[in-house]
Amino acid sequence: MILRGADLPVQSEWVGFVALLALVGVFSLTLAVLPRSWIAKLCRKDRDDERIFSAPLKLLGGFAAISYLVALVAYLAPHRWDLNVQLMFSLCPLYFLKMTFDPSMVATFFLLAPMNAAVYGGLGLTVGYAWLAFGKRTSGQTN
Repeated sequence: MILRGADLPVQSEWVGFVALLALVGVFSLTLAVLPRSWIAKLCRKDRDDERIFSAPLKLLGGFAAISYLVALVAYLAPHRWDLNVQLMFSLCPLYFLKMTFDPSMVATFFLLAPMNAAVYGGLGLTVGYAWLAFGKRTSGQTN
Protein backbone atom coordinates (compact mmCIF):
# COMPACT_ATOMS: atom_id res chain seq x y z
CA MET A 1 0.00 0.00 0.00
CA ILE A 2 1.51 3.33 -1.03
CA LEU A 3 1.37 5.83 1.78
CA ARG A 4 1.52 9.47 0.82
CA GLY A 5 3.42 11.22 -1.89
CA ALA A 6 6.59 12.90 -0.82
CA ASP A 7 9.27 14.84 -2.58
CA LEU A 8 12.04 12.30 -2.59
CA PRO A 9 15.53 13.75 -2.66
CA VAL A 10 17.39 13.63 -5.94
CA GLN A 11 19.38 10.42 -6.16
CA SER A 12 22.71 12.17 -6.79
CA GLU A 13 22.43 13.98 -3.44
CA TRP A 14 22.79 10.66 -1.62
CA VAL A 15 25.79 9.19 -3.42
CA GLY A 16 28.19 10.62 -0.83
CA PHE A 17 26.05 9.36 2.04
CA VAL A 18 25.86 5.85 0.58
CA ALA A 19 29.60 5.84 -0.11
CA LEU A 20 30.31 6.89 3.48
CA LEU A 21 28.09 4.14 4.90
CA ALA A 22 29.75 1.59 2.59
CA LEU A 23 33.18 2.76 3.79
CA VAL A 24 32.09 2.39 7.42
CA GLY A 25 30.83 -1.13 6.67
CA VAL A 26 34.08 -2.16 4.99
CA PHE A 27 36.10 -0.69 7.86
CA SER A 28 33.98 -2.52 10.46
CA LEU A 29 34.31 -5.83 8.63
CA THR A 30 38.06 -5.33 8.30
CA LEU A 31 38.36 -4.72 12.04
CA ALA A 32 36.32 -7.85 12.71
CA VAL A 33 38.88 -10.08 10.98
CA LEU A 34 42.12 -8.35 12.08
CA PRO A 35 44.12 -9.96 14.89
CA ARG A 36 44.02 -8.14 18.22
CA SER A 37 47.76 -7.43 18.07
CA TRP A 38 47.39 -5.57 14.75
CA ILE A 39 44.55 -3.46 16.13
CA ALA A 40 46.65 -2.67 19.21
CA LYS A 41 49.55 -1.63 16.98
CA LEU A 42 47.30 0.63 14.87
CA CYS A 43 45.90 2.27 18.01
CA ARG A 44 49.37 2.43 19.59
CA LYS A 45 48.18 0.59 22.66
CA ASP A 46 49.34 -2.50 24.51
CA ARG A 47 47.73 -5.71 23.22
CA ASP A 48 46.22 -6.38 26.66
CA ASP A 49 44.88 -2.82 27.13
CA GLU A 50 41.15 -3.22 27.78
CA ARG A 51 40.39 0.13 26.11
CA ILE A 52 41.12 -1.43 22.70
CA PHE A 53 37.70 -3.05 22.81
CA SER A 54 35.76 -1.44 25.66
CA ALA A 55 35.56 2.13 24.32
CA PRO A 56 34.61 1.19 20.74
CA LEU A 57 32.08 -1.37 21.98
CA LYS A 58 30.45 1.22 24.25
CA LEU A 59 30.10 3.56 21.27
CA LEU A 60 28.79 0.70 19.11
CA GLY A 61 26.14 -0.06 21.73
CA GLY A 62 25.21 3.59 22.19
CA PHE A 63 24.93 4.32 18.46
CA ALA A 64 22.98 1.09 17.90
CA ALA A 65 20.50 1.80 20.71
CA ILE A 66 19.88 5.38 19.58
CA SER A 67 19.44 4.39 15.93
CA TYR A 68 17.09 1.55 16.91
CA LEU A 69 14.94 4.09 18.75
CA VAL A 70 15.10 6.51 15.81
CA ALA A 71 13.85 3.75 13.51
CA LEU A 72 10.96 3.04 15.87
CA VAL A 73 10.08 6.74 16.11
CA ALA A 74 10.18 6.98 12.31
CA TYR A 75 7.79 4.03 12.07
CA LEU A 76 5.42 5.11 14.84
CA ALA A 77 5.35 8.82 13.98
CA PRO A 78 1.92 9.92 12.78
CA HIS A 79 1.70 11.48 9.31
CA ARG A 80 0.69 14.83 10.78
CA TRP A 81 4.20 15.23 12.21
CA ASP A 82 5.40 15.66 8.62
CA LEU A 83 8.99 14.58 9.29
CA ASN A 84 11.70 16.05 7.07
CA VAL A 85 12.43 13.39 4.44
CA GLN A 86 16.12 14.21 4.01
CA LEU A 87 16.75 14.29 7.75
CA MET A 88 14.98 10.96 8.23
CA PHE A 89 16.90 9.36 5.34
CA SER A 90 20.18 10.37 6.95
CA LEU A 91 19.15 9.17 10.41
CA CYS A 92 17.28 6.08 9.27
CA PRO A 93 17.95 4.89 5.69
CA LEU A 94 15.13 2.37 6.07
CA TYR A 95 12.67 5.28 6.32
CA PHE A 96 12.32 4.85 2.56
CA LEU A 97 10.39 1.62 3.20
CA LYS A 98 7.89 3.45 5.35
CA MET A 99 7.39 6.00 2.61
CA THR A 100 6.90 3.49 -0.21
CA PHE A 101 4.92 0.76 1.52
CA ASP A 102 3.64 0.08 4.98
CA PRO A 103 5.81 -2.56 6.70
CA SER A 104 4.25 -4.44 9.59
CA MET A 105 5.12 -3.58 13.16
CA VAL A 106 6.71 -7.01 13.61
CA ALA A 107 8.94 -6.49 10.56
CA THR A 108 9.94 -3.08 11.85
CA PHE A 109 10.74 -4.23 15.39
CA PHE A 110 12.60 -7.42 14.43
CA LEU A 111 14.08 -6.71 10.99
CA LEU A 112 14.17 -3.06 9.91
CA ALA A 113 15.07 -1.36 13.20
CA PRO A 114 17.83 -3.90 14.00
CA MET A 115 19.26 -3.39 10.51
CA ASN A 116 19.34 0.35 11.13
CA ALA A 117 20.98 -0.28 14.51
CA ALA A 118 23.63 -2.47 12.88
CA VAL A 119 24.49 0.21 10.32
CA TYR A 120 24.89 2.96 12.88
CA GLY A 121 26.49 0.60 15.39
CA GLY A 122 29.22 0.11 12.78
CA LEU A 123 29.53 3.88 12.60
CA GLY A 124 29.94 3.98 16.38
CA LEU A 125 32.66 1.32 16.17
CA THR A 126 34.46 3.36 13.52
CA VAL A 127 34.27 6.51 15.63
CA GLY A 128 35.53 4.57 18.67
CA TYR A 129 38.59 3.21 16.90
CA ALA A 130 39.33 6.55 15.23
CA TRP A 131 39.17 8.14 18.69
CA LEU A 132 41.63 5.55 20.04
CA ALA A 133 43.97 5.83 17.09
CA PHE A 134 44.00 9.60 16.65
CA GLY A 135 42.94 10.90 20.06
CA LYS A 136 45.21 12.84 22.39
CA ARG A 137 47.69 10.82 24.37
CA THR A 138 47.86 11.26 28.13
CA SER A 139 51.24 12.08 29.65
CA GLY A 140 51.61 8.58 31.13
CA GLN A 141 51.25 6.73 27.83
CA THR A 142 54.23 5.44 25.90
CA ASN A 143 54.48 3.92 22.44
